[in-house]
Amino acid sequence: MPLSRHYVRRVVANALEEDAAFNDATTLATIGDSDARANSQLVAKQPGIIAGIQVAEETFRALDPHASFTPHLTDGDPVEPGSNIATITGNAAAILSAERTALNLLQRMSGIATLTAKYVNAIQGTNATIVDTRKTAPGLRLLDKYSVLTGGGGNHRMSLADCILIKDNHIAAMQQQGMTIGDIVRQARANAPFSIKIEIEVENIPDAIDAMKAGADIVMLDNMTPDHMRQAVLQRTGDTLLEASGNINLTTVRQIAQTGVDIISVGELTHSVPALDISLDFTVQ
Repeated sequence: MPLSRHYVRRVVANALEEDAAFNDATTLATIGDSDARANSQLVAKQPGIIAGIQVAEETFRALDPHASFTPHLTDGDPVEPGSNIATITGNAAAILSAERTALNLLQRMSGIATLTAKYVNAIQGTNATIVDTRKTAPGLRLLDKYSVLTGGGGNHRMSLADCILIKDNHIAAMQQQGMTIGDIVRQARANAPFSIKIEIEVENIPDAIDAMKAGADIVMLDNMTPDHMRQAVLQRTGDTLLEASGNINLTTVRQIAQTGVDIISVGELTHSVPALDISLDFTVQ
């Protein structure tokens, strides 16, 4: 999933505006509009997977279109403490004003890629796929999901329009009308475009079986124990995919993958991921 330059520039412009980068009081009061130039390096301070080099480049170029940005790595590359990610040469004031925005985006994206890679490595040898959720930072969804792909994971739906995902509150509303899980799936199928998949969340084995028999494309096994997930896999019907979701962490994910589920969705990948520690080493020429 390549990131379009138009999208990246829009995200960067909004972030720079939020930080008042064009009215940087500190830089204006010290360096001012000096033509001083600087040579700077983006340096990793901890091990991980890098993601967001294009975004960092666009951030520095937004304030100095003539800046030289030389990447030494590509997205998806591993880094160790001291790894030189990229070199930026350009107007010193512009580099300083862009620094925090560039680092915020690069650190978040690399943190997501790094955590995703840990989950992917934890389930190696199984048939399961690690995917993200819609628990992303508002305005940064494409960056977040791109970073998951960079770390070796997969993307769940991008937006509400991409898949019919019938969750507990939808189900509660329909069950008040006397509908079963199977009835809900069949109604969704009758009302849905032919090209869209239908997924439904269930919390027990009978509901999982009902959903599969009704023709759900994906059944989400929500907060089930590994034993219950294994039972659902054994009773799978048709081509229905089974997704594990809820309270999944690096300690439990391999046991869950070994139940035979197809998909494991992990909200942690984007909703509370730690940033990868990256700094800007700055030297005036």
